[in-house]
Amino acid sequence: MTTEPTSQRNSSGAPANLSSGGACAPEQPFGAVCVIGLGLIGGSVVATLARLFPSIHLVGVEVDRTSREESVRRGWVHRAYDPADEELAVFLADECDLVILATPVAAVDSYLSFLADANYKGLITDTTSTKSHILASAEKLLPNPAKFIPGHPMTGSEKSGITAARDDLFEGINWILCPDECTDPEDFRRLHELIIGMQARVVSLRREEHDKAMAIVSHVPHMVASSLVQLACRHADASRSLMRLAAGGFKDTTRIAAGSPDLWCGIAFDNADALHDGLAEMISIIESFDEALTARDSATFTALLAQAASARRALPAAWVPSTDNLLEVRIPMVNRNGVVAEVTTIASSAGCNIQSIDIDHISEGNAVLSLILTDEGDVGKLSVELIKAGYSVSLSPLMPEE
Repeated sequence: MTTEPTSQRNSSGAPANLSSGGACAPEQPFGAVCVIGLGLIGGSVVATLARLFPSIHLVGVEVDRTSREESVRRGWVHRAYDPADEELAVFLADECDLVILATPVAAVDSYLSFLADANYKGLITDTTSTKSHILASAEKLLPNPAKFIPGHPMTGSEKSGITAARDDLFEGINWILCPDECTDPEDFRRLHELIIGMQARVVSLRREEHDKAMAIVSHVPHMVASSLVQLACRHADASRSLMRLAAGGFKDTTRIAAGSPDLWCGIAFDNADALHDGLAEMISIIESFDEALTARDSATFTALLAQAASARRALPAAWVPSTDNLLEVRIPMVNRNGVVAEVTTIASSAGCNIQSIDIDHISEGNAVLSLILTDEGDVGKLSVELIKAGYSVSLSPLMPEE
């Protein structure tokens, strides 16, 4: 069933807050976008795009009728389809140029098959927390797997569903993209522009590294948070007085434990091997504290705490790039596949944030990749690593008006 707004439309036929944007609206890299899955992440995607890219034709896909109706009621999409709606297949084949899969991993196979059957030829990205399964499925089910660029916004909430969706959920967060040697540079540039326009920052990561990295920075922490709550519950008496003693530190550390058990069980089993290794390493770290405590070795115990404290303080409190210290990096691209994937991954590893990407085509098979960097990261390391990788690099600062 298609859900459409009935009262919030202007003279152009668009929902009221999907019509013309203000003078500060970012450049529009896609004309028509389909977001499949209208839960917390998918709902926040359409909410954000509706606010920041008001000229994009936005379509949602969701099996839950209430969520479809809510996305339309809020003016976030032009239409919301049930997957079985015949009009959806027509839209995908004739109009859509970007599909964002915002579903659990268990649902991606059916939607990838659906996109292939609908003769969809545009770009595809996703928001799933693990990549091994969806990469294998894309390779098997899509007629052109190179049109799939894996993605993962590093954000979320203990709440779920479209009622928890927000149009500022992605502000300042890291949004992982995993291009490879088959990724078309222009496809990556457009997707990068869309995500930067959503006020996130793009971090490029090699596909084979994604799931292991997520186990360490996301999946193991969730299991640890759940374990801390379990520990407190075991020692809480009938009046729950211990829980009332829980201070801000405990609440902050365990906030994510309130997330959906079914969702997190799925994530854990999708990434079982990497999560197992991470938990084993976590156990060994906790044992190090216990061994030092048992041996009354205060020097080792203090050193363990100091190492963690130093690393934690080094994390940036917020992402506030300076627009007064932009740097342009120009890199010739000569008949070589995988340039964008390699260069952006090197930039991410050096901690550099790419504000924008441009591709200057000189001749057939020859182009110059231009990256505009903010004032984050180690530019010296970036230069060295690019030269080591065989690239010719030129750097030049940009004035704010440029």
